[in-house]
Amino acid sequence: MLKIYNTLAREKQVFTPLEPGKVRMYVCGMTVYDYCHLGHARVMVIFDVVQRWLRSSGYDVTYVRNITDIDDKIIKRAQENGETMAALTGRFIRAMDEDAAALGVQKPDAEPRATEYVPGMLDMISLLQSRGYAYQAADGDVNYAVRKFDGYGKLSGKSLEDLRAGERVAVTDAKQDPLDFVLWKRAKPGEPAWESPWGAGRPGWHIECSVMSGALLGKHFDIHGGGQDLQFPHHENEIAQSEGAHGCTFVNYWMHNGFVRVDNEKMSKSLGNFFTVREILKKYDAEVVRFFIIRAHYRSPLNYSDAHLDDAKQALSRLYTALKGVAAVAAPVDWNNAYATRFKAALDDDFNTPEAVAVLFELANEVNKSRSPADAGLLKSLAGVLGLLQREPEAFLQSGTTQGDWTPERIEAAIAARAAAKKAKQFSEADRIRDELKAAGVVLEDSATGTTWRRN
Repeated sequence: MLKIYNTLAREKQVFTPLEPGKVRMYVCGMTVYDYCHLGHARVMVIFDVVQRWLRSSGYDVTYVRNITDIDDKIIKRAQENGETMAALTGRFIRAMDEDAAALGVQKPDAEPRATEYVPGMLDMISLLQSRGYAYQAADGDVNYAVRKFDGYGKLSGKSLEDLRAGERVAVTDAKQDPLDFVLWKRAKPGEPAWESPWGAGRPGWHIECSVMSGALLGKHFDIHGGGQDLQFPHHENEIAQSEGAHGCTFVNYWMHNGFVRVDNEKMSKSLGNFFTVREILKKYDAEVVRFFIIRAHYRSPLNYSDAHLDDAKQALSRLYTALKGVAAVAAPVDWNNAYATRFKAALDDDFNTPEAVAVLFELANEVNKSRSPADAGLLKSLAGVLGLLQREPEAFLQSGTTQGDWTPERIEAAIAARAAAKKAKQFSEADRIRDELKAAGVVLEDSATGTTWRRN
């Protein structure tokens, strides 16, 4: 029985889909004006695991993750670069797809782009205006009247009085209330714009997700996810828009992953501790990064450091080492198996990946003792649910970098030279070769069948 921590209810709840056997899930995706950073990677990997487990549990899943391709930052960056908005966003969408593929993230069933849904946004804004939730201000913008929606603050737990006391929203004379947020922005000279009943302009950020999710999943669907930073105001505003327009519940289960920190500090460009996925993948294997993300519970903070990535690499190497030299038998998972039962219980408990990974290590210990193809096959199958351990063990263990120009061919030549030295009883030379390889980050492993190697 799957339980999900529902941010709206502030507790774990048994998951009951609106339609038996089917799940409709929407996750807020990237604003594509730059390369994806570690926070984006966490969202992509976490909800990739969620959709994988839902499918493994027998659900027919429709997974939607949007792309924001119209935004103030996008317009500003395109102008700075002297290129069109479409050229800028197209380039970074391709980069995002490359990063996601490297991290083993499966493509969502749909990836709507905001610019494709502007007509629907105009329709929703008109509907909100007709129902008294929206108004056009003196500056030409169309705003949402927050105080007209009785449930505002129910997701974040913030009251309107608390929000006014901690006011961060820019106050303008045009707004009826400082908390009101924009639905339609009046165009400035030189900016991309669409025609509308309120004049040329472009959509506000929040209206985009309400319209895209509704168009692809319906007015009322099962799961909405995203980073914790989106809980307020973005997701709060989505609820106000969608429920104000349609008069029904918007989403049943809200999921939010925790923040990413770097060496126990908040990740930010101003602190100089801001890392893109591409920068990280220059130092670490992509599967190591995925494993590092999965090893933490999705709702907990994720603390990035080289030490934590190094530890993740060593831990993942132990799992691959257990599979090395064992011909894993591929077979459907027997969920009555003791390891599989515990693995399932972990993921059914609000996608508790740390506990699921702990089961993988216990099973790896069993494989080390039994060298059983069936046990190895189970380890690969369970790990595959998390998007792990699907490469040949040697391919992973021999991946990465070493000190100096130690290519696989050069390493194999050194191993052959060491074997020849041992055969000639030149043991000091054999030891010298082993030490040289060790200093370069190459570990040799001798057995009755010969010598193999891995990068340390």
